[in-house]
Amino acid sequence: MKEKWKYLRWTGIIALLCLLLAACNESSNATSDESSDSDHNDESKIEEPQEQTITYLDKQYTIPKEVNNIATASLEAMEDAAVLGVQPVGTITVGGQIPEYLAEELKGAESIGEKKQPSYETLLKLKPDVIMGSSKFQPEVAEKLNEVAPMFPVSHISTNWEENLNLMAKLTGNKEKAEEIISQYKEDADHLTKELGNRLKDKQVVVARIRGGNIFLYSESVYFNPVLYKDLGLQVPETIKAVKAQEMISLEKFAEMNPDYLFVQFAESENADNPQALEELQKNPIWKSMKAVKEEHVFINKVDPMAQGGTAWSKTAFLKAVEENLVKQ
Repeated sequence: MKEKWKYLRWTGIIALLCLLLAACNESSNATSDESSDSDHNDESKIEEPQEQTITYLDKQYTIPKEVNNIATASLEAMEDAAVLGVQPVGTITVGGQIPEYLAEELKGAESIGEKKQPSYETLLKLKPDVIMGSSKFQPEVAEKLNEVAPMFPVSHISTNWEENLNLMAKLTGNKEKAEEIISQYKEDADHLTKELGNRLKDKQVVVARIRGGNIFLYSESVYFNPVLYKDLGLQVPETIKAVKAQEMISLEKFAEMNPDYLFVQFAESENADNPQALEELQKNPIWKSMKAVKEEHVFINKVDPMAQGGTAWSKTAFLKAVEENLVKQ
């Protein structure tokens, strides 16, 4: 009988231990599951960054991670958008219209006002992710635009054309296309340099712009000049060397400069107060005394007169104009 009770007692003890162990395992599993769920919840709480930092001309800009809507508030940015096949949600206009030379590529973009004073109200409605502005904006204009969306002051200096194009390409996923455009331009410039050879040695090739009825010249790093004096290696006239950025020159002084070849840009919108300015110049005896005029080496609006000069679009178009008028004539 004692043996039987002894057996039953040990059986009971063993059963109790099994129950205790099972309970511990369940508790451990529950804790593990809770921990796993907690870890999972913590992971789900980690959000992807909603912003990115872009470096442009040695300055950093914080913009949304996803850039889908771009407003081009400068002609420089519009030219870059056109050459890359980018469709902005809004563009500036000249006289209420997108300039004719960009109208087809940028068709469908809403007007955000004139180039010197974009409409903040329209921009607010369009809700752009970024605004591609201009380094020519006055501080108060730039400040207001930045209140709407991050604004890049796209450089108007011609020698920054690659940085400008690469910025637009980076924002829109067109890096390879930008590289192709830059590479093709340099290849074409090199080819044209060889074609010209010594043909223009010691010759003065000048670009002049008629604005407000007056003649303006640019420094060698502004407007179309880098194409002539840097990319094609032509001689920089002394008068051009003295220009700081953009300077008005009298007809008398211009005649003293006496260029051999002259590219003239004349836009009616920039001469609204004197639309006959170019015709009046051409009739002036002082104008007629210049070598370029006498030898019929004056080329008027061979590139659209609204082209900004320091962009991939402008440089490519002007390079073709130089080839057609200084090589193939």
